Amino acid sequence: QVQLVESGGGLVQAGGSLRLSCAASGRTFRSYAMGWFRQAPGKEREFVAGVRWSGGSTDYADSVKGRFTISRDNAKNTVYLQMNSLKLEDTAVYYCAADRSPILGPRASPSYWGQGTQVTVSS
Repeated sequence: QVQLVESGGGLVQAGGSLRLSCAASGRTFRSYAMGWFRQAPGKEREFVAGVRWSGGSTDYADSVKGRFTISRDNAKNTVYLQMNSLKLEDTAVYYCAADRSPILGPRASPSYWGQGTQVTVSS
């Protein structure tokens, strides 16, 4: 069982940056692939970024490549999403997710989800 708690969301102007954090409970954190998904109003939840349990391999949605960076610190049971050059269309609730699959990607159905954190990008 893994419990996930996101933090770091907020209001930011277009072009700005935010860093999301996701703290995970449990001593087996390093066994899980981790990822970030988001859901904008009126849209389906979509994949944003994923990282392998070791942190050595990552995957990103095309819409965020070059702007977002996912990383993890297994010693702190935490995964991060650094978001730079934010755009209006990045506004969404961002969810942290975990699964025992090798890596989370666009077609993943993670076993565990956080409660979400709101990111709002203003003009």
